[in-house]
Amino acid sequence: MSGDECDNLESLLQRALEVRLELPDGEHLGALRLFNGFYEGCPQLAADLYARTLVLFGYADDPDDSQRLLAEAQAFYLGRLPWLECVIHKIRSAGSAQRRGVIAFGGSPARQIVEHGVRYALDLQMNQDASFYLDTRGLRGWLVEQARGWWVLNTFAYTGSLGVAALAGGAAQVIQVDRSGRFLDLARRSVQLNQLDPGRMSLRAADFFSQAAHLKRQGDLFDCVILDPPFFSATDKGRVDLVSQSVRLVNKVRPLVRDGGRLAAINNALFLSGADYLAALERLCADGYLSIEALIPVPADVTGFPGTVVATPPRHPAPFNHPTKIVILRVKRK
Repeated sequence: MSGDECDNLESLLQRALEVRLELPDGEHLGALRLFNGFYEGCPQLAADLYARTLVLFGYADDPDDSQRLLAEAQAFYLGRLPWLECVIHKIRSAGSAQRRGVIAFGGSPARQIVEHGVRYALDLQMNQDASFYLDTRGLRGWLVEQARGWWVLNTFAYTGSLGVAALAGGAAQVIQVDRSGRFLDLARRSVQLNQLDPGRMSLRAADFFSQAAHLKRQGDLFDCVILDPPFFSATDKGRVDLVSQSVRLVNKVRPLVRDGGRLAAINNALFLSGADYLAALERLCADGYLSIEALIPVPADVTGFPGTVVATPPRHPAPFNHPTKIVILRVKRK
């Protein structure tokens, strides 16, 4: 650990916890970021809550430094949240098992959470993240409210939470596309948890570029296409680069959106400013066939609160409130 970055960790955690305890979840069923160290004073640590399971992430270069930080954070939270049933440590600089997560306290991790009245299946040790992204909570809420009767395509679906939100909102049909069938299995579990009709969801373990081309050849059109790619990836089928080619994928899926439909675009590139991303989208909108309908903010527990934030991202996200930049675009067809 370098310098004084994580000095007074207990006071940083306490200040962050106090503002979050005001958020309603008396039954401890939801998911919440308790501490975002990148912005709240200790960049080597993050703490997420999934129902009654605490997941601690260590980002120090030295795994031993991460372990010491996680042990200190675990002692802090167990002393203040006596209802916790499990604590998982994930250390980014360690071996694969520790990156996926090791149970450091308690029994079995939470297997589901509830958000906006929808149940989502979890596998907190499946991957180096926690299988469920907290920063897209606002988009899931929007889909629950808006998707009734829609045909929805969710690309780069991962564990399918955005598609499940659309189904819970009454979507007529949802296609979920991700290269990993193992990740998509969680979407199937989520559908079961909510007693939704599995016949309204198609899970396709396929490459995005191949699947987009296939759907275009078939002439398929959707009321909403969700575009939530990783910030960078490359396969023999195509390349994703959300910094230098931030809107390339928007053009790739535009032909799949019916007239008047929506395209929900997410760009989580830390080193792309909000102003630059918005300017690139505005250039796409110049011909009148695409327009910006809404920007969806990232929730405050993820961004940090005015009284807790002590650092800023490497590129300013404004007019967005976080480097995860979420835009709803309206599509007009010729």
